[in-house]
Amino acid sequence: MPLTITVDTKSITDYLVQVGQRISDHAPLLDRIGQLMENRISDRFETRTDPGGRSWAPWSESTKATYPKDAHGSLLDRYGDLLDGRSHTVRGDSVLVGFDRDYAAWHEFGTKTMPRRGLLFDDPDTRELGRDDRESILELVSDYLKAATL
Repeated sequence: MPLTITVDTKSITDYLVQVGQRISDHAPLLDRIGQLMENRISDRFETRTDPGGRSWAPWSESTKATYPKDAHGSLLDRYGDLLDGRSHTVRGDSVLVGFDRDYAAWHEFGTKTMPRRGLLFDDPDTRELGRDDRESILELVSDYLKAATL
């Protein structure tokens, strides 16, 4: 004699639909990621380290000699324009983090005459984020998914 078990999965299906609806709009998560990265950049101005924890190179003697007297006097913060120009923008399923100053790229990648002082990438060649940044972003994603399942 066969045994038949019937399971009503409507409540499970309804729950999964609700979770799917909660996570269908990625904009709040992407905005949090952008804000996190802006805060990380600000921290780097304080610690004078790149995303991998390496110290920024000090000023060259020629920079010291020509540095304006009315400037802030700190590395990468002559008048505060670079730091003040950081921003993030959510576009579709991505977040753009960057600066409104073209010379930010000189600091991020370095030049023939200026050493790199990274702000976004741990490795400028691969354009990979630092380990701490990646872990913090994954933590935000995890929190976002947990909140959606409550």
